[in-house]
Amino acid sequence: MLKLFGTAVPRKFALAGMLFLAMMFGRVEFAAAEYGDIVINNYSDGAGMRPVVFPHWFHRVRFACKVCHADLGFAMKAGGNQIDMAKILDGQFCGACHNGTTAWATERCALCHAGRAGMPSQVNKNGDPKLTEAAPASTKK
Repeated sequence: MLKLFGTAVPRKFALAGMLFLAMMFGRVEFAAAEYGDIVINNYSDGAGMRPVVFPHWFHRVRFACKVCHADLGFAMKAGGNQIDMAKILDGQFCGACHNGTTAWATERCALCHAGRAGMPSQVNKNGDPKLTEAAPASTKK
């Protein structure tokens, strides 16, 4: 429990409220690139998609290296695998976890395809936040 204005509030409600206020009155960017993020652009540009920005450290603090690099077959080099959506949908590479059960499913394209068009496969070694760009505005009315 947290105390807000002298009233005890469950922690999850307090955090949800703070996030809501930040989104309403501040600028919140969910897809900002960080040091160690990996840009994967083997097929994205050719398919008319933005490159994938893989948050390496987000995954690394949750899993041992062998989970992805031995068990799932990821090379130890940015762009070192020939990953495409057919393989992911077949449960290979990212699709081993991003299946709608362990982690979000592949229908939420902009969560992964957040890189700037034309950006080559690379590791973000200097923490450049400009690897990503905002998702295009929805054209649905």
